Amino acid sequence: MKAICLYFQVHQPLRLRRYRFFEIGNDHYYYDDYTNESITQKIAKECYLPANAILLNLIQSLKGKFKLSFSITGLALDQFEHYAPEVIESFQMLAATGYVEFLAETYSHSLASLNNKDEFAAQVQTHSQRIEKLFGQKPKIFRNTELIYSDHIGEMIAKLGYEGILAGGARQLVESNKPNYLYSNFINPNLRVMVKNKRLSDAITSRFSDKNGLTAEKFTKLLNKGNQNGNIVNIFLDYEIFNENQTKNTSMLNFFTELPKVILSNTEFEFATFSEIVKNQEPIGAINMPQPVSWNKKEDNLSAWQGNDLQKEASRKLYILRNSVLRVDNDHINMDWKFLQSSDHFYYMSNNFFTDGDIHNCCSPYNSPYDAFINYMNILSDFKNRLTELNMHKAEAIPGYEYQKV
Repeated sequence: MKAICLYFQVHQPLRLRRYRFFEIGNDHYYYDDYTNESITQKIAKECYLPANAILLNLIQSLKGKFKLSFSITGLALDQFEHYAPEVIESFQMLAATGYVEFLAETYSHSLASLNNKDEFAAQVQTHSQRIEKLFGQKPKIFRNTELIYSDHIGEMIAKLGYEGILAGGARQLVESNKPNYLYSNFINPNLRVMVKNKRLSDAITSRFSDKNGLTAEKFTKLLNKGNQNGNIVNIFLDYEIFNENQTKNTSMLNFFTELPKVILSNTEFEFATFSEIVKNQEPIGAINMPQPVSWNKKEDNLSAWQGNDLQKEASRKLYILRNSVLRVDNDHINMDWKFLQSSDHFYYMSNNFFTDGDIHNCCSPYNSPYDAFINYMNILSDFKNRLTELNMHKAEAIPGYEYQKV
């Protein structure tokens, strides 16, 4: 029997307010609360709640034959808790069925895996603890921010005790038609690696814009036609696929209402969670990815988040501050540190932002990448000044923070 692993990523960016240069040192609050609350509540009503209701009904009606996985960022959970607690309750109902797996993440939806291994480990641990507390599951499988994966990142995850990790649709696997197998990490063979089937995942996200649309029957034909090789099909999707607009929202909900039943009736596939795959199947070999890959729509690299000098400078300045944050250990500082690491801030600085097609970031709050950079750096300057003041009694400056022109 072949397995299909359906996985949804749930994330809500925490949007920063417009923070001017003259506010540095005078105002230490950085967030656009009105926008964050209104968007979270709107998407909860139009996307998360109706989609969760449909999935719960499918799980109950198909009596164990339909399974899926979620990865919910800590930033999304924070905003649900404040603005839409009913969303957390609806995910708890899904968890209670026993047929939904919740994955580990970086708490802040951050790029820590690329910048600081200690921060990365700390965030993963914090996120797993939050998932276990909310949903009664200790995550066994890890999903990195933006599905970023490399041999080294996999090795770090193996050392943290996880059994498996998800990876973006690496070009070499897509071109050789080999994403449909279970692999092991190249450095640590104990870690299992599951790769996105880019063709079938993208078929769902893109076909609704085609004039002929996509039905459950059409997708099932694609599934049967393109997957004679391998024994796993990993469908990785952003959960906000249900929220593109009202017309598409309705059709996408209808599509997923029918899809599991059509697949089970017309294919040799069964639905499985990632933990079940890791437990029941053996890898065909090690996958070698020395350079990081992601689920970037245009490329499988990191260009959307670390592709220009603005992004690299902002990231460098941010992670220089980590040791000072740990020394201070202040609740307000820790909160801001957590929120400022979100990959969304760096994505808004990308030159290819408007053509990347990422669903949950389809509308930048900034006029340009440079505008995003300036706003972020103004906030980071104030944050750094607060750290300096709190560390003053130790007479410690923050090394490496001199300005570098970009």
